[in-house]
Amino acid sequence: MVKKVKARSVPFSQTRARHANETAEDYVEAVMELIAELGECRVLDLARYFNVSHVTVSRIVKRLHDENLLHTMPYKPVELTVEGLKLAKRVKDRHLVVLAFLMELGVDKTNAEIDSEGIEHHVGSKTLAAMKKFLKK
Repeated sequence: MVKKVKARSVPFSQTRARHANETAEDYVEAVMELIAELGECRVLDLARYFNVSHVTVSRIVKRLHDENLLHTMPYKPVELTVEGLKLAKRVKDRHLVVLAFLMELGVDKTNAEIDSEGIEHHVGSKTLAAMKKFLKK
């Protein structure tokens, strides 16, 4: 007798889609933070921020430029497009909610910061809303 495997494509497809967006989300959030901190963001700043080569950053910045999230020109700072800024703000908000939620649960700040960096990309809108509601109590 062969057991049938129940299809679970919806949750897995949502997770895969969120994985695909992680790099874009990390980069637009980093550009926003670096601009706020340094007044501008350059490829070298991002390479240092992520501890990767400038070649890796250049490739990702080009892809995000093609996706209309970043604007860049040779030898000029990297800038957020309107869409990139909207995404960066949403990601930052999600990050702060997840961080606060973990800390409210009793997770120490160091571990909450580490864990929130990964969780922020995978938390769904309903879960995020529940976290916000929990934090308001």
